[in-house]
Amino acid sequence: MSKYIINGGKPLSGEVSIRGAKNASFKQIIASLLSSKTTYLSNIPQISDVNITKSIAQSLGSIIIQTGPHSLEITTPDFTSSTVPHGTGEKSRSSFMFVAPLLARTGKAIIPSPGGDKLGARPLDRLLDCYDKMGIVTDITDDLMIFTATNIKPVHYTFQKPSHTVTEALIMTAVLLNGQTILDNSAMEPEIDDLIVMLNDMGAKIIRDQKDPKKIIIDGVPWLSGTTHQVISDRNETITFACAALATKGSVNILRCDPKIIKAFLDAIEKMGAKVFCGKDEVNISWVAPLKAIDIETSPEPGFMTDWQAIFSLILAQSVGVSTVIERIFPSRFQHIPNLNKMGVKTVFFNPKVDDPKTYYDFNPESDKPEYFHGVKIYGPTKLKATDFTISDLRAGANATLAALAAEGTSTINNVEFIERGYEKLADRLKALGADITYIKT
Repeated sequence: MSKYIINGGKPLSGEVSIRGAKNASFKQIIASLLSSKTTYLSNIPQISDVNITKSIAQSLGSIIIQTGPHSLEITTPDFTSSTVPHGTGEKSRSSFMFVAPLLARTGKAIIPSPGGDKLGARPLDRLLDCYDKMGIVTDITDDLMIFTATNIKPVHYTFQKPSHTVTEALIMTAVLLNGQTILDNSAMEPEIDDLIVMLNDMGAKIIRDQKDPKKIIIDGVPWLSGTTHQVISDRNETITFACAALATKGSVNILRCDPKIIKAFLDAIEKMGAKVFCGKDEVNISWVAPLKAIDIETSPEPGFMTDWQAIFSLILAQSVGVSTVIERIFPSRFQHIPNLNKMGVKTVFFNPKVDDPKTYYDFNPESDKPEYFHGVKIYGPTKLKATDFTISDLRAGANATLAALAAEGTSTINNVEFIERGYEKLADRLKALGADITYIKT
């Protein structure tokens, strides 16, 4: 169980460069398997989610060469198996995305039940519903999902509610079909558009409708070539370092990021009183005066991203007044709140009063439970107390790390393996900004 030991209370300052997006890189590794030709990917972060995906791909027959610290050469001339192995396959929710290349090139895919963070049920029913309409047969056992197909049909499919990862999985499934697939009410995240750019460079024919950007049109092609592609920057990393600056009353210049894809976040912190100065591919975030409370709701792109709210909650705890956070994407995503409570933050859970929960929330109603709360009030500002934590998911781990940096005294963060799923060398990069942080790997 690896850990961070943090002596907090010091403002962070300096410059930091953002790595490639976790939620784009591992999916683009999988997308490369749609072709037997060689693909070169750059700006790949050194994180465990990527390593797990590489391991799965290699077990299926991919030849992967590390051509640089953040660059991969991937060739999959033939699949040697149609089965994603247990162990690695169960560690990541990316495993079900291997269905697309496996079906396209072998006609069968056997996948362990997907893992990932414990945030509530993933909306795989949307994938399975579309797969059924495409003629893909799914057999689900206690620990396996078995997909078979002899003639996959293109479809016109409308999502009842948009899903980021399922949209990407369906794009990859449709790209080699004979005919046109249309996805309506699809997700609009920039990571999806980056995948589309990569696949089009490989020879695919995929567009977003200019009049209706939630409509994606895929004209199938008989084969794909390889390509050379640079993964977009990780907007969650950008948010993390921005919040690190604000939580410690510092100033950080964040390089190799795209301010346009974090507009909802930048608008929120400017409204609170933070100083924001944007360039084309950089943004400077500075604390200049006490921040004001604000109310936010998570929502699909282009709204306030669900991945941001755990880290952002720390900033709300440092702001003057009562802020509210409403989580609309996942039924259970307040695992970070007990950590803040341990440090002295006053919070009150509640459930918003809404006319129609089925249309207001983007998670499936059947994944909700009576004990789940979908809103929290956060009272600030709070002088944080140094505390020891044992974390259980990625974003709550990042929240605890930043909270420890803001608190005076020594805190310990246990189970930082969860943080390593999505952040490359986070301790080293925070240390370069002036943090007193020691990483102990066990």
